[in-house]
Amino acid sequence: MKKQTIIPESLDIIGNACRDYLKKPDKNLSIEVWSNIAETDVIPVHYLFRPFKEMPPLEQEALKQCRGKVLDIGAGAGSHALWLQEQDFDVTALEISPGCCEVMQKRGVKNILQEDFFALAEEDKYDTLLMLMNGIGIVGTTDRLKEFFNMARKILKPGGQILVDSSDLRYLFLQDDGSILINLNDSYYGEVEYRMSYKGQKGRRFPWLFIDDQLLEYHAEKNGFRFERIAEGEHFDYLARLTEAT
Repeated sequence: MKKQTIIPESLDIIGNACRDYLKKPDKNLSIEVWSNIAETDVIPVHYLFRPFKEMPPLEQEALKQCRGKVLDIGAGAGSHALWLQEQDFDVTALEISPGCCEVMQKRGVKNILQEDFFALAEEDKYDTLLMLMNGIGIVGTTDRLKEFFNMARKILKPGGQILVDSSDLRYLFLQDDGSILINLNDSYYGEVEYRMSYKGQKGRRFPWLFIDDQLLEYHAEKNGFRFERIAEGEHFDYLARLTEAT
């Protein structure tokens, strides 16, 4: 396991929760999630350890669409990487959380890279960049999408693909009469600020991006990529394939 970027254990909220669950599986364990646009929510820790048959249809489809050498970006507890390994894929699990990397290693993920996506070395090239559970959220804001596409271009093999799912958060602004009330003078409504806590430990606030399909298509084309919607979910979510335009 290659280690680079280090997060202090006290701030590694998801990593600490996954460590605890791996030691003693408990379906009552949860991570509390605060955001600036919705009520406080929770992530059941066991959900991060789900097998393929319990994954949402969009995730299952994304995994089936993988090809060649795969980089699982934001791999978490390693559930996607483990399934790909079982299908004999050459997959590397990329994760910034040291706790999650430790958990993945114990679960049997073979290739683990502890690093920030934007700090990746460019020597390794991949056929598929996999970004599930709204993995494109790591971009944070739409202003950083150009940097994201530049990095993706550097690490994709010729003919490579990015598989990404995301959601259109416009449903949060639905009014009783069916209209949508959004302040167009404000920042993009899919730019969210999060903070997580677990057993009294609080992590740092961080930006996270949810992007609707039309805006992702616009930025993809602006940066030399083609957008293809592969599937749609039941609640304003979708799965897309991004490939470099030739």
